[in-house]
Amino acid sequence: MRLSLDGSERNFAVMTESYETTENDSFSDGMLYGNYSRDYFGGRPVKYSVINLTMINSIEMFEESVCIVQPCNGTDLNAVNSNKTTQDAYNISDESVDFLKGLLVTHVMPSFYIIIILISLPLNALALVTFTCKIREKKPAVIYMSHLACVDLLFTLLLPLKIHYQMNGSDWVFGEAACRVLSAAYYCYMYCSILLMMSMSVDRLLAVMFPVASLTWRSAKKATCVCALVWLLAFAGTVPLLFITQTFKIKDVGITCHDVLYHTQLYAYLFSILSCLYFFLPLVVTLVNYSTIIYVLTTKNNHLKTSSDKRSRAVIMAVSVLMEFVVCFAPTNGILLYHCVRLATGGSSEEGKYYLMAVCLGSASVFLDPLLYYYGSSQCRKQIRSLIWWRKTKSTTTPSNSQTKSSNLSSEYTHAHIQV
Repeated sequence: MRLSLDGSERNFAVMTESYETTENDSFSDGMLYGNYSRDYFGGRPVKYSVINLTMINSIEMFEESVCIVQPCNGTDLNAVNSNKTTQDAYNISDESVDFLKGLLVTHVMPSFYIIIILISLPLNALALVTFTCKIREKKPAVIYMSHLACVDLLFTLLLPLKIHYQMNGSDWVFGEAACRVLSAAYYCYMYCSILLMMSMSVDRLLAVMFPVASLTWRSAKKATCVCALVWLLAFAGTVPLLFITQTFKIKDVGITCHDVLYHTQLYAYLFSILSCLYFFLPLVVTLVNYSTIIYVLTTKNNHLKTSSDKRSRAVIMAVSVLMEFVVCFAPTNGILLYHCVRLATGGSSEEGKYYLMAVCLGSASVFLDPLLYYYGSSQCRKQIRSLIWWRKTKSTTTPSNSQTKSSNLSSEYTHAHIQV
């Protein structure tokens, strides 16, 4: 690609001259290259890498005084990128094209997303109805669960866009605005889920360690305030994505959505900070909390007036939650942080395809949350069973049986932090 500058008008004229890489060309190791271009700015040659997958696109300047895509007078880079998207196609490596158009991206991942929708949509909708309509006493655990179900449900409703995009050969047809919303929605869902899970772990730790004293701290009002803060933090962390160009026209692929992005130092620093604050810090807090809960439940049984069956169930649930936390969100944030650090320090890497697979895996949390949190609780199972078989239960239950059932449910509420 040639970028020439008219000294009087200072306008860019774009011409393309692609050629294959040779052994004598010196580039950073690890980048994905197929065809690349030699650029000229004011008659001087500049080599740069054109595109790399998933925030790996970077323009490598070998002459510090040269300004390639963003004019030296301060023209906005995103504006240039947006115009470029609608005019000329970028070249990426053949390996990257094969991956974006391959079986894994166009068939396996969409099939996995479809399974997620089929499982997550009814489970989260049913759980949300149960928590908001059937359970009258809104304890902190119920409030956290209802917000988590809402987050999962909203994200599930956006997955058809992702499915269409990948089944269409990684060619986005819904426009730049929709792509920005979808990209921001994924990170908002992930960060909001992580923060809610951390909040639930703190609530359960307080309930186990200080069952009486924590009653004044663990109120419904305070839990609602915590959830509002979680939503605010998640939105604040993902707002920058709404102002970054997410679509690019790629030769032999089409218009990609968030799979190919320009890399800047600010972009790398942003995601490094988000990964540390929204994942690794909550991960440490959650690990410490659940480790303490497991220790207390298994070693200090005399302080807990619960059966061994309930204690075992609580330990299994704590371990399951930690497994979901690590399996679903650790790969995405680990790869993202490693990649951003490499780019921020002047290195390069090719984690793009692994990151896309990690994003797909992380989406599984939307149907694992109901299974782990909601349906692992006997209280929630009874509520859902009564919701499904409401007419049959109403016609066969006597007043005395209803009172007995209400008494049993009230008793279970006092131990919800152990059963869930």
